[in-house]
Amino acid sequence: MATEDSGWKYAGGEENAMEKRLALTGVMAVCLGLSVGCQRPAGLSKADLTAVHQAQENDVKLTNAQDWKGDLALYAEDAVLMPPNQAAVQGKAPIQAWMEAYPPISNLQEQSLEIEGQGNLAYDRGTYSMTVTHVGAAPLEDHGKYLTIWRKQADGLWKVARAIYNSDLPPPAPEKPAVKPRKSGTRRHARHRKGTLKHQTSG
Repeated sequence: MATEDSGWKYAGGEENAMEKRLALTGVMAVCLGLSVGCQRPAGLSKADLTAVHQAQENDVKLTNAQDWKGDLALYAEDAVLMPPNQAAVQGKAPIQAWMEAYPPISNLQEQSLEIEGQGNLAYDRGTYSMTVTHVGAAPLEDHGKYLTIWRKQADGLWKVARAIYNSDLPPPAPEKPAVKPRKSGTRRHARHRKGTLKHQTSG
C-alpha cells in the first residue's frame, strides 16, 4: 500500500509541474507578442535622412539663385505652401506664380534643428535668415522658423508636401493717418479781415 500511495503522489506532482510549465510558457508567449506589437515602427534610414537633408540644402541653393523652376521640381504635385499673413497656396502652378511674384531674396540660410519621420513621410524643423528687397525700400533682414513635410515618391525621391514659415520680426507699426489742417483759424482770420474792412469803410 505504501508503494502504491507513493507512486500516486509522484504522478500527481508531475502533473502539477507540467501544468505550471505550460502556464508559464503561455504567459511568456503572450508577453512576447505584446512586446513585439507595442514596439515603435522603425524610423527613417540613414540614407533617407541624408536624402531629406540634401533636398533641403538644394532648396536653399535654388532659392538664392532665384531658380524657381528648379526649386519647384522639389515640390510634390499636391504641395501646399503656407506663407505668413496670406492664404495657403495649393498646387505647383500657383506655388510657382507665388515664387516669381515674391520680392528678390538673397543670402538665404537655413539651419535644420531636427529631421524625423517614418515610412514615406518626414519632417524638417529649423530656423532661417534672409535678406528681402522690396521695390523702393531698403533691404530687410528677416529671420524666423520653418517646418517642412517631405513625402517619398514612387521613384524614391523626397519632395515637399507641405511647407510653412513665419518671421520672428514684429509686424510693422500701422501708418498714422495724415493730420488735416484746421479750418477754424482760417475762418477767424477771414472774420478779422471783414471787420477791418468794415471799420476802414465806415471811417
